Amino acid sequence: MNEQGVMALIVRHAREIVPGLENHDINGDDSLRELGANSVDRSEIIMMTLESLDLQMHLVELARAHNIGELASLMHGKLQSRSQQTMRGDLQ
Repeated sequence: MNEQGVMALIVRHAREIVPGLENHDINGDDSLRELGANSVDRSEIIMMTLESLDLQMHLVELARAHNIGELASLMHGKLQSRSQQTMRGDLQ
C-alpha cells in the first residue's frame, strides 16, 4: 500500500469516529485534533488504522506526527520496513 492509501484509511476511520466529518474535505495538512478528535478519538483512529494495516507500532513512535500526512508517512515507513524485512527473510 502506498502512502496515499494509508492516508485514505486514516481519513476513513476519522470520519467513522468524529461526528460531522462525513462531507468534510480532509487533507494531509489537517490534524486530527483540529478536526475535532479528542485524545480518545485520536487513539481509536490510530488503533483502527494500525489494525487495518495489520501493523504493530508503539504509539510513542507516532507522537511526533503533527498532521494526518505525517502520521500516514510514519505508518507507511513502518510498512515499507516490514516489507523489506520480509523480503530479506525470504531470500535467506
